[in-house]
Amino acid sequence: MLRLRFTQRALRFNFPARTSRGDLAEHVAWYLHLVDDAYPAAVGIGEAAPLAGLSLDYTPAFPNAIAQLCERFNAGAFATFPVADAPAFVGPGYPSLVFALETTLLDLARGGRRQLYPNAFSQGTAAVPINGLVWMGDAPFMREQIQQKLAAGYSCLKLKIGSLDFATELALLAEIRAVAGPEQLILRVDANGAFSPAEAPAKLEQLAAFHVHSIEQPLAAGQRPALAALCRSSPIPIALDEELIGVSDPAERAALLDEVRPAYIVLKPTLLGGHAATRHWIALAEERGLSWWMTSALESNIGLNAVAQLTGEYDVQGFAQGLGTGQLYHNNIAAPLYIERGALRYDPAGPWERPT
Repeated sequence: MLRLRFTQRALRFNFPARTSRGDLAEHVAWYLHLVDDAYPAAVGIGEAAPLAGLSLDYTPAFPNAIAQLCERFNAGAFATFPVADAPAFVGPGYPSLVFALETTLLDLARGGRRQLYPNAFSQGTAAVPINGLVWMGDAPFMREQIQQKLAAGYSCLKLKIGSLDFATELALLAEIRAVAGPEQLILRVDANGAFSPAEAPAKLEQLAAFHVHSIEQPLAAGQRPALAALCRSSPIPIALDEELIGVSDPAERAALLDEVRPAYIVLKPTLLGGHAATRHWIALAEERGLSWWMTSALESNIGLNAVAQLTGEYDVQGFAQGLGTGQLYHNNIAAPLYIERGALRYDPAGPWERPT
């Protein structure tokens, strides 16, 4: 019989992580642990880490929801449980729990070794290219991060903008371009919805002077007509991020992409409802000739590993993903994930810490 339980860990940032929704000093991750009584040494583990200000399930009700999930699962006395049944079993409103349960089931099915998919990444023979993330902060802090990322060999940088005055942010981009031109370094920016529809066109024109690859979510979510118009006129390709959150109906997902027609979509399985939901977004995008990349949502290494291994199911070589968050916490789950010259790698022989 399968048995499910949960634990939690308060992850502490190495620095005050500034976002458009305020500073983060701590992020609570919840872990599902699944065992089969017939093979008690193997434990499948998945992570649910709702993100303040973004996740639909970041609510006071979440601790009770994960406890009830375990109770309902154990009451079912399941001998087996298909991964495909996880979304319906969790129910609506808890996307990070779906992601956690799917991950837990995938992990146990492969022996509880944190190797969810048999692909080149999980087998250690291929790396996933990633962007270097430059966090919001004052100009000296952002400048220091930029220098560190360039020295570490990243060929793609992503800057979060919208927290400083725009002139200062443009000056930082100018500094980067003075060191590395567009043929050497891809530059992405993430506005996290900081621009108004009225000011966005002029700001995008100014950003375009620095040969910016793309801009994530220039307008706050929920302004589809304005966003669609901006996608048609922008000199910089636009990527949707927050706009995808909470869109769970398959037909509505398709309608969103058809209406807005972004150049890219940014996929965060914790926020979108797990592995199957993310695969559906990818299929919809590719049917329409739209591109995509995967991004972690500040999970610990348990969740990051699941996102990275899902990414490894696709051909992403030469296109940087947003998976460089494993060094954010000083009490992260120890894992055989490591970054080398701007790429994330996995050592299948390396040790894993089991969260307690």
